[in-house]
Amino acid sequence: MSLWQQRERARITLSKETGYTLKPQGARLRIALAFPNTYWVGMSNLGFQTVYRLFNDQPDVVCERVFLPPKQELAELVASRTPLITLESQSLVSEFDAIAFSVSFEWDYVNLLTLLRLAGVPAYAAERTDRHPLIVVGGAVTFVNPEPLAPFADVIAAGEGETLVPAIGHAFSEASNRRELLRLLARERGFYIPSFYEPQYAPDGTLAGMRPSPDDGAQVPVRKAALKTTEAVDPPATGIFTPDTEFGSRFLVEVVRGCANLCRFCWAGYNYLPVRAFPTNRILQLAEAARTHAKRVGLVSIALCDHPDIERILARLHEMGYGISPASLRLDDITEPIVRILRASGERTITIAPETGSDRLRRVINKTVTNDEILDRADLIFSSGLENLKLYYMIGLPTETDDDLVAIRDLTLQLRERMLKYARPRGAIGRIIGSVNPLIPKPGTAYQWLPMENDASVDRKIKRLRGLMAGIDNVYFNIKSERHSYYQALLSLGDRRVAPAIAAAERNGQNWRAAVADTGVDADFFIFRDRSRDAVLPWDIIDGGMKASFFHSEFDKSLREEWTLPPKRQQENARLLPVIG
Repeated sequence: MSLWQQRERARITLSKETGYTLKPQGARLRIALAFPNTYWVGMSNLGFQTVYRLFNDQPDVVCERVFLPPKQELAELVASRTPLITLESQSLVSEFDAIAFSVSFEWDYVNLLTLLRLAGVPAYAAERTDRHPLIVVGGAVTFVNPEPLAPFADVIAAGEGETLVPAIGHAFSEASNRRELLRLLARERGFYIPSFYEPQYAPDGTLAGMRPSPDDGAQVPVRKAALKTTEAVDPPATGIFTPDTEFGSRFLVEVVRGCANLCRFCWAGYNYLPVRAFPTNRILQLAEAARTHAKRVGLVSIALCDHPDIERILARLHEMGYGISPASLRLDDITEPIVRILRASGERTITIAPETGSDRLRRVINKTVTNDEILDRADLIFSSGLENLKLYYMIGLPTETDDDLVAIRDLTLQLRERMLKYARPRGAIGRIIGSVNPLIPKPGTAYQWLPMENDASVDRKIKRLRGLMAGIDNVYFNIKSERHSYYQALLSLGDRRVAPAIAAAERNGQNWRAAVADTGVDADFFIFRDRSRDAVLPWDIIDGGMKASFFHSEFDKSLREEWTLPPKRQQENARLLPVIG
């Protein structure tokens, strides 16, 4: 593929868009904002769109986008050695002052290295010079565990973009050279400069500490950057509309950030605290302005009903003529007014996450609902005319037994009965779609010290569950394999010593088994080891605000099958909890 062909494709893509920003570069700071996956995926990522807006809101910054090319185009670029260009001005990515990556998923780590290779930038930070763009890595994964990516990043931006983006522009304007730039950023909250730290390892291979460079002002730990309040900022929302994306021309808007339920496995629940609602009027103003470009609105949140005005927001969106699609709903999000508005807006499916089929195991993981409550909400859902239900389950949870797998089947059958009860008189039977994932103990959660359950045990449970769910009409289950979860766990739980395997996987077409073997990375050490006696965990370099003592307390309560209830549920559920009541 020639550079001219690549530019022509970029111009065709732009011709279908509404809302992108094109600035003269001039003397401005030039940021290439890279999403390490395809345009189709990246343009549906609300964080990516928000960072693009935040950079371009600064008058002295020009920010342009770059994506992983689709498979065939990628092969052509590699074969022809054509350099990567940005979308807006079709400029060479290698000529920008910085390449800022927005990384949401571990599986995209290899794509980050592919984009660097296409841009002609060395993968490892230690191999770069002042003539190369500064490589900044941000996004959700970086303030959970940035260490597997640390050798590839000049800067890791840990936290929320609203506070990080202005600091980057300010540091560039103040610094006279690259070293000074890194030192300035190291003093700002949320900026982790991996080259300023040297990992220390104990004789048994565990991490013993991170030694900061004494001359560079590096702090241990680096405090995550977060908004104290959302009252004065716009909610993240779709700013660029295009038909060539996963969610079409849907308007996405973040309604509320954070979740107070504190499920013990959920990194997002812990890492986006405190709960902060975005301004109601601004949500509605942005939705009104987007109405000419979008027919549906997607409400992004972990806990929709933690917004105090959610019913007003839903009613107004419905009045605007939007079809309304919420993200997965917590059970206490499912109220009669909300279900009625969703149904009236044209929604046919609701997604909930029971996580398991037994009340006992939900107490273990601090999922503060019961089967009776789930079935009660199912009656509300199906009686309203909603036809389909999507369910998220997990296996490999602490203390799980075969009875808990049978309970998944039994709860699903009871939900199916509720569906059929209301569907048969209408003559239109919907579907129940279950998604099952093995637990990956995530950094920054109460389960961060746990080993992942071994492959053979998870495989047995997968086969058992498939047998239990086979042949049930109108019920469809997708169960993720243990091998897929194994390598995802390596990227979640590893430290800098995992980086060579990432680089090898990028070179060999993502054959992870070969990448791990060829680089000598001991994957089992990171995945299947009990970390409760480790002096330091790799992700401790980032202070997310939660105390280790709290996580220890939550883990102990998990083994005692005790809930930690959010304040709004303590009184109503006291009868269920003699240990708390």
